[in-house]
Amino acid sequence: MTTIRKNSLADEVAQRLQEQISLGTYKPGEKLPTEPALMQTFGVGRSSIREAVRILANSGVLRVQQGLGTFVEASAGIDEPLPQRLKRAAADDLDEVRLLLEIKIAQKAAVNRSAADLEKMERYLRQRKEAAMTDDITAAIEADINFHISIAEASGNSILTDLYKTVAHHLKNHFLARFKNAETFRETQQLHKNLLNSITAQEPQKAWQWAQRISQHNNEEPIK
Repeated sequence: MTTIRKNSLADEVAQRLQEQISLGTYKPGEKLPTEPALMQTFGVGRSSIREAVRILANSGVLRVQQGLGTFVEASAGIDEPLPQRLKRAAADDLDEVRLLLEIKIAQKAAVNRSAADLEKMERYLRQRKEAAMTDDITAAIEADINFHISIAEASGNSILTDLYKTVAHHLKNHFLARFKNAETFRETQQLHKNLLNSITAQEPQKAWQWAQRISQHNNEEPIK
């Protein structure tokens, strides 16, 4: 294992340890090496190792038992980090998860959005329209994703926001392969405008319905 960069310290130690646990280097119930051994492995001081262990213990990855050592907790969910899991997911499965998230974040954003959130949504929706009208598919995809990310950020739920950002990031290449031109983006511009209007008016039920309409259109849209 290579020595980590000095400017990363505890956070990167925690990340590396979690990766090793995900890959099965350290299994559930297994005791981690001693602090001196971890210090030598990662090339950092004792305080960085202890802070990394604290980070992972607080997130439920590790369990510290006084006098006995530090142990890997049994996983109650998937056995690998979500971004890593999404890399090998089928594009259609990712798309389905994205669409489900978009419906919920739209509803939440209609309740919690701020004036700054609305300004950001309007900017990205305008960029989406301009890119679609000039048939700039790359820019249209980028603006569309940013529009929905801004809705996620306005939802007030950081977990939903992080989930949406992670899923959307892995779909960009899929969109580029799926859409050969911006026709779909032109066709759905008004639906997105209606969605924004319902969020602006703080009408969560209408926001849900418009997001669902967008989802249905995307599911029915043939590959161009």
